[in-house]
Amino acid sequence: MGLKEYKSKRDFRKTSEPKGAKSLPKVVRGASRFVIHKHDARRLHYDFRLQMEGVLKSWALPKGLPWKRGEKHLAVEVEDHPMEYEDFEGVIPEGQYGGGTVMVWDRGNYHVYGEQPVKSLQEGKLHLVLDGKKAKGEWTLVRIRGRDDAKDQWLILKTGDDAKAPPKRLEDQSVKSGRTMKQIAEARDAEWESNREIDESPRSKFKTRIRKAMARKPVIPSEVEESRRKELKTSSWGPSTALRSVQDDRLPNLPTAKARFIDPMKAKLVEKPPAAGDWIYELKFDGIRLIAVKSDNKVSLLSRNQNELGGRFPEIVDAVKNLPARECVIDGEVVALDERGRSSFQLLQAREMEGRRSPVYFYAFDLLQLDGKSLLLLPLEARKNVLEKLCADADDPIRYSGAIGGDAKTLLDEVKRWGLEGIVGKQRNSVYEPGRRSGAWIKLKCVSQQEFVIGGYTPPQGARKHFGAMLVGYYKDKKLIFAGKVGTGFTAKSLASLHKKFQAEERDDCPFVDLPSKQNGQWVQDITPSMMRTMHWINPKFVAEIKFAEWTRDGKLRAPVFVGLREDKKPSDVVR
Repeated sequence: MGLKEYKSKRDFRKTSEPKGAKSLPKVVRGASRFVIHKHDARRLHYDFRLQMEGVLKSWALPKGLPWKRGEKHLAVEVEDHPMEYEDFEGVIPEGQYGGGTVMVWDRGNYHVYGEQPVKSLQEGKLHLVLDGKKAKGEWTLVRIRGRDDAKDQWLILKTGDDAKAPPKRLEDQSVKSGRTMKQIAEARDAEWESNREIDESPRSKFKTRIRKAMARKPVIPSEVEESRRKELKTSSWGPSTALRSVQDDRLPNLPTAKARFIDPMKAKLVEKPPAAGDWIYELKFDGIRLIAVKSDNKVSLLSRNQNELGGRFPEIVDAVKNLPARECVIDGEVVALDERGRSSFQLLQAREMEGRRSPVYFYAFDLLQLDGKSLLLLPLEARKNVLEKLCADADDPIRYSGAIGGDAKTLLDEVKRWGLEGIVGKQRNSVYEPGRRSGAWIKLKCVSQQEFVIGGYTPPQGARKHFGAMLVGYYKDKKLIFAGKVGTGFTAKSLASLHKKFQAEERDDCPFVDLPSKQNGQWVQDITPSMMRTMHWINPKFVAEIKFAEWTRDGKLRAPVFVGLREDKKPSDVVR
């Protein structure tokens, strides 16, 4: 590939990355150098680089190296990098290709079986032996066919024996300097500096707003943000006074109501932001929607199908009890956050399925009842004003979820850069419509992700235990339609936990109405009648959150990944 593509993507006046000017000998046989960079760019990932033909052949590993024998991870081929890049550690300036923090996570020597790395690369299979500080053992890079005119993708498989993953302390430690990612980012000792003007572009402003939205106590960013902040800080009136202040002449008397569960209002999925209307936008969280109901000293946390989840999140129950209201009903979402402050349903699932006590947070975004008064008929902006006051002195895990702006297109671009799920748009003056998807609330997603019903599973193969892949689908006209097989996204513990649940719901017949079936003379997903006899079928009672690349032409999932079980969704509600 050479360095032409590498150089075309960078402005070396602005980045201290190496230009690759050195002329280095080609390496064809024997042991050579490898380096693994930890790279916090649009998304945190790892860059795997092999010294070969005078450059570093490079692959991006979204999930890093696999450590258990038989495990495989995606490896995305990227442009060749110069040999000097092996030693690069620092910050690539924002606006430059790959902008973000780079750590030398591991490095050492590698050897290719057969001692013909260039030929092995051309043939699409590199059986590697790595001898690094952290990675020691055998791995294999295998090329798989790319789609259309896209670059070929690769898989990196753990071959040979299991390897020991580095402990948590070393996971965030450079083998070059011993620094953490945070320390490298703060030092900025390898970042290009010049007399740059302060960026006051709309994108920069939205970036700041998104940071605030993921921070401890975000506020509403608007034209009057500063005055709103001062008002909240200096005023002495409480939530009930705030409620009286936002009622206009058309709503002099709000209806009385007891604190009780209210069916959450739903957002309509759209592909493009609306061209007209007075909209505000909030971050879309990847967690569990909850209605928090406080009545005196009693607090319930209810999912959309009214399951009581207070026992799972006692810290949120305690925080809601301490809110300055006798009664209240709050609409929000409980989430777990990754190291960059992004909500992650997988982390939330790990807390439940693997016993991890990772911290959770309750992002409150709407207030439906307060001290005996129903707020459903108040405009959204008024409800949020009172909610903001209610949460003003609340400590973690309660976080107020304010608006982050009104320009959906710019927001979406920045949200994608952060690797977030998407945004939710709400009409500023909309009333709260329990259980409805009226279109007054919309959601715009940056990734393809939705719920699917689990109807069966395949037997395990190779080193995997419990089961191979889940068989998932969705309902259409009250019939379960097959959508595909999901074989990635599991841990050893989640495989065991899911298998135990599945065994309790086993059945003899297939719940999918369209299996087996043929398309263009081929059995769908290679599921033949004989294979059907080896599969395990279960009652369609479990709902899984699945992330995937796209729908194929024949209506199946491309590259699906299991995210977690959804206990807050009814299987019968799952549609495409």
